[in-house]
Amino acid sequence: MHSSDLPRTTPHDLAGLSAAQRPLRERLRVLVVDDMSTSRGMLAQALDAIGCRRVMVADDGTTALRVLKQHPIDLVLSDYLMPGMGGLELLEHIRANPRFSDTPFILMTGLIEPEVQRRGRKLGVSGYLEKPYSLPILRATIETVVGRL
Repeated sequence: MHSSDLPRTTPHDLAGLSAAQRPLRERLRVLVVDDMSTSRGMLAQALDAIGCRRVMVADDGTTALRVLKQHPIDLVLSDYLMPGMGGLELLEHIRANPRFSDTPFILMTGLIEPEVQRRGRKLGVSGYLEKPYSLPILRATIETVVGRL
């Protein structure tokens, strides 16, 4: 399945709809956290291909926390291995802050090891995305966490 196979909503289809009536993909505010600029860019492009265009990026956990404090975010997609503050440490900080403790969080990693799953469950990870991913897998993972796009 290619991104061109995914249902598209035209601006004409959305005319007269309130923000709450628009498809979730049009409203979803996503924060992508990855220390690799290529990975951030590829994920932002993949999100755009499935209709999620309200995307912010951060290159580390500290920046991600700043973004969360300054902007409403509906979903965090974070790499597991990053220098300084890795994905699980970021999740721990997010869950400790009442302002955004319920924000859905998907952890991205090349290999989902049992210890990472155990720690993730304990911290309240919402889902996992194994790299490399395809557009259908990305979409399905997000929909499992936040609902139909």
